[in-house]
Amino acid sequence: MEPIRDLYLPAEDRPAAQSEAKDLRSWDLTDRQICDIELLLNGAFSPLSGFLGQEDYLSVCASMRLASGELWPIPITLDVSAEFGEQTAEGETIALRDAEGVLIALLEVSDNWQPDKAKEAELVFATNDQSHPSVHYLHNVAGPTYLGGRLRGVEAPVHYDLAQHRNTPNELRALFAKWGWYKVVGFHTRAPIFSAQRDLVLNAAKQVQANVLLQPAVGLTEPGDIDHFTRLQCYSAMLESFPEQTTFLSLSPMAMRLAGPREAVWHALIHKNYGCTHFLTGADHGSPRAAAGADPFYGATQAHDLLKDVAGDLGIELVVSPRLEYSEQRAQYLPQDELPAGETGQDIAFTELRRRLQEGLEIPEWFSPPEIIEHLRRKYPPRHEQGFTVFFTGLSGSGKSTVANALQVKLMEMGDRPVTLLDGDVVRKNLSSELTFSKEHRDLNILRLGFVAAEITKNGGIAICAPIAPYSATRRKVRDLIEPLGTFVEIHVSTPIEVCEERDRKGLYAKARAGLLKGFTGIDDPYEEPANPELRIATVEISPDEAAHQVLLKLESLGLIR
Repeated sequence: MEPIRDLYLPAEDRPAAQSEAKDLRSWDLTDRQICDIELLLNGAFSPLSGFLGQEDYLSVCASMRLASGELWPIPITLDVSAEFGEQTAEGETIALRDAEGVLIALLEVSDNWQPDKAKEAELVFATNDQSHPSVHYLHNVAGPTYLGGRLRGVEAPVHYDLAQHRNTPNELRALFAKWGWYKVVGFHTRAPIFSAQRDLVLNAAKQVQANVLLQPAVGLTEPGDIDHFTRLQCYSAMLESFPEQTTFLSLSPMAMRLAGPREAVWHALIHKNYGCTHFLTGADHGSPRAAAGADPFYGATQAHDLLKDVAGDLGIELVVSPRLEYSEQRAQYLPQDELPAGETGQDIAFTELRRRLQEGLEIPEWFSPPEIIEHLRRKYPPRHEQGFTVFFTGLSGSGKSTVANALQVKLMEMGDRPVTLLDGDVVRKNLSSELTFSKEHRDLNILRLGFVAAEITKNGGIAICAPIAPYSATRRKVRDLIEPLGTFVEIHVSTPIEVCEERDRKGLYAKARAGLLKGFTGIDDPYEEPANPELRIATVEISPDEAAHQVLLKLESLGLIR
């Protein structure tokens, strides 16, 4: 199997690039950009030669093709801050570095522009709804300016975890050639592997008489997904169920976009670059989970339909798998249309699996070998044994701090987990004293608070936060930071502004109304009320003790306390 072209400079040219970079402006790559640049440099994103320029970007968004006509469904762009974008000229070379300052690549900037993100969302994700995690990221996390240009790779991003399972496309191509694997079916996933997925892969391998590449994504997936360490433990345990010397486990450091049909096409092209001859796609491939009661973002067969439409340009054969369900009568997984007459097949969805783990309920052996469930139970104990964050938000004077203090005492009386109160004023004084009250600094203050709460949650404690936190997007960032580590409970203290002004001991509202205090939340700066908090409390109608008791009841109903 021939090597694929990568974007790394020859070893002898890298010292000169390092020297050149000392005189260049630098951009510190974000986590998503680190994922993207690794796959750009190692050839997994072939035929791309760098971050897309504007012409290619517009063409990919509109038609899933580069300006040259080559198939490519997802725009791979370098988003930067407005300030950095204003300082960057087309024709300039900039240094791209990781969080520790290591030079990863040089970017020869060919394009600098401000995209229409709403249009990008509609074209790429078929929605501008910010409940879609990648649409939210696009509008609230990604920078406002895009840079495009050719890359010269200097150093591969360093990974200290699971190094023995990380392979470049050319490393895998060489291994397949060495082993005589002339047919390889690739399987991409962001979830642990259970019995249904194992049978799906084995059936596909038998169908096309191919070896198997299991390639779970370990870059950025959907917030709330099971962490990649636990997923790899599950895959390693399941490997024993595969025939010997037929299956190889290798990790994909990609940042998924969860773009449904386009995502499926993207994964197929990437697997071709890794040396696969066949690509296995199941129902709902590459789709985000829909919120409770909401319709899915993509239809169950949309990915299959789009893959078939572009099959002639993929360069890889497709293996389309039906949804499998467990038949008690046959004691095996079967395609839905092959179930015995009158029998309803069984399966356990991800949300149901999480519920059973959180509540310590039984998970049947037909769903998964017991050793895999044990890995999950160790990582995800029942909710009443996990850490969590209670995040109060509301106007100044709404009663957040008072209720939070009452709640802290009640939780400390239970004594089963350490409790930390992160009050807005206290955090401002001790963690963010140098910050102003500009929007940028308010966001930074809340993100600092969220970081501390996430660390408390991760280590099994209870964090109670009581800032104003006026902006929905910033609260969403804190939720996304904490939910992979434990439960996030948002509580809106919905006291009317008139009551808050009556309670105002410091006279802040009066100063704001007189124009003496600028940017005050609720007066000349907006407070964006939570649309769907876990609990909404009206402190006008109840005492702080009663409000704290309402919170306790909510925590009990969520299984967080007993």
